Amino acid sequence: MATRREVAELAGVSEATVSRVMNGVGPIKEETRRRVAEAAAKLGYQLNALASGFAKGRSGNIGVVLPHVPKVRLFSTYYFSEILSGIGDVLHQAGYGLLLLYRNPRETYDYVSLYRTRRVDACLILGASALPEEQASAYALADEGLPCCIVDQRFEREGLPCVGADHRAGAYAAVRYMLDAGHRRIGFLNGSPHYSNSADRFAGYLQALAESNLAPDPALQFEGNYSRTSGYEAAGTIFDRLDGMDGLLCANDRMAIGAIQGLRERHVAVPERLPVIGYDNSDASRLSDPPLTTVEVPFYEMGRLAAESVLARLADEAGASRKADGSTKDEPAGMNGGSGTAKVAGTTGADMTKTGSGTVLLPTRLIIRRSC
Repeated sequence: MATRREVAELAGVSEATVSRVMNGVGPIKEETRRRVAEAAAKLGYQLNALASGFAKGRSGNIGVVLPHVPKVRLFSTYYFSEILSGIGDVLHQAGYGLLLLYRNPRETYDYVSLYRTRRVDACLILGASALPEEQASAYALADEGLPCCIVDQRFEREGLPCVGADHRAGAYAAVRYMLDAGHRRIGFLNGSPHYSNSADRFAGYLQALAESNLAPDPALQFEGNYSRTSGYEAAGTIFDRLDGMDGLLCANDRMAIGAIQGLRERHVAVPERLPVIGYDNSDASRLSDPPLTTVEVPFYEMGRLAAESVLARLADEAGASRKADGSTKDEPAGMNGGSGTAKVAGTTGADMTKTGSGTVLLPTRLIIRRSC
């Protein structure tokens, strides 16, 4: 790997000048900047992210803040593992560190202190909800105008960008598929109403029923907590109301698999007696018995776009700072500064839904297998 000294010798400048150019610190003649950049490119020199961070007053870390839920193995869930994989790939490529942090969802979390103490340069928030404590914590970020992105939870507040999925369209497509197959008494096993994605799925469910002139039946609406256990436990209530039901949508695959297990123990055949549709298109959905018809959600791309959005924000701030110092040349993205537009591989702008509050919703799609 090339060193800073080798770059300095090839460019005919001092090592200190190489450092200033690569960090975007201080006024530098454009010709000098060009020679250093060309030498660095020729030698394949890569700036040390930590050293760059100190030079710019940055930590070089992006904080990823997760809810702490006792006895729940978050990293084993498809939802969190896919999102974290997308985030991790982007940050690794950009030379940033990923700092995992936990918060208590029922206590106010001091995000702002993470920035003031330079533990992080930006925050990505996963598993947030509309609980008052969580809302107050997130709003403090918006009030301070700090770089952040909330994943799969909409607060619809300026300064709190969100990357999520179009869950309303996903649930609508699932219920529409059941209706087109002749089912009319469709139950819904949803997650907690504190999550905007739960509300969005419920809205899609209601929309599909309304278009078929069907009134929703509260007796066919069930609530779990997105775990397989909650789906298994809900199977008892679903079984008690089975005579009035001819289809079931579950808000994620884990609850669907748990519900199917509980129903099977009560000798209810799926899909023969009760067709079931899951949600997420997790790895487990392919392996369940029967394989789940489900709604695919692009969690990996969601994580990528969220990470790219905060890096673009940091790059824009770095560019503005450089212009204030009298320099106008952009730097590459990542810890070396620069500007750019966040983009998800394989996802076009036309695929996304954007709102005025900075929310980006990625498309979902129905995957048809044997459970419905």
